[in-house]
Amino acid sequence: MRKLTYYVASTIDGFIAAEDGSVDFFPVGGDHGPAITSQYPETLPTKVREARGIDSPNITFDTVLMGRKTHDFGVKTGTVSPYAHLRQFVVSTTMLESPDPAIEMINDDPLERVRELKKDRSGLGIWLCGGGELAHHLLPEIDQIFLKLYPVVLGGGRGLFGNAGGLPEPVRFRVSTSRVFDDGVAFIKYVRR
Repeated sequence: MRKLTYYVASTIDGFIAAEDGSVDFFPVGGDHGPAITSQYPETLPTKVREARGIDSPNITFDTVLMGRKTHDFGVKTGTVSPYAHLRQFVVSTTMLESPDPAIEMINDDPLERVRELKKDRSGLGIWLCGGGELAHHLLPEIDQIFLKLYPVVLGGGRGLFGNAGGLPEPVRFRVSTSRVFDDGVAFIKYVRR
């Protein structure tokens, strides 16, 4: 089966964005970016890939899943199809029509749709790129978490798994690999136990 991977950046205190959705508190530059991008070039938005001359094939993921707020963040950069090099899904109960023919909408049960996608053995992995509320909802199907942990404390914002209540029981993962870069960013891969 294909794996669902929550690949995301977070602060030390577990926030993936400020309350307004901004992420400008994450430091730009340093040695972590090129190293991680070389492993996962498909996680860069299409416009960034084009600007950097990246035309390498998808290595790990061929499908991206995002919530409406994450998609809206991409729209602010000037595109309604932020990952045109991937099969794109937007999960939303308020945005019912697709903003682009290349984007498939999931307006009902994303958990069931993810289960269907995981059964399709013909593709690469499925990347959950955000947001936290969607990650909370999809937690039963998340197989891996690839976490870029930045040495920043934000103190509030949008949580790694949303700001919803607790879980009926803990969901356990184990570290499969980790690397700390000179710029202080830690890249940690977790796999579900």
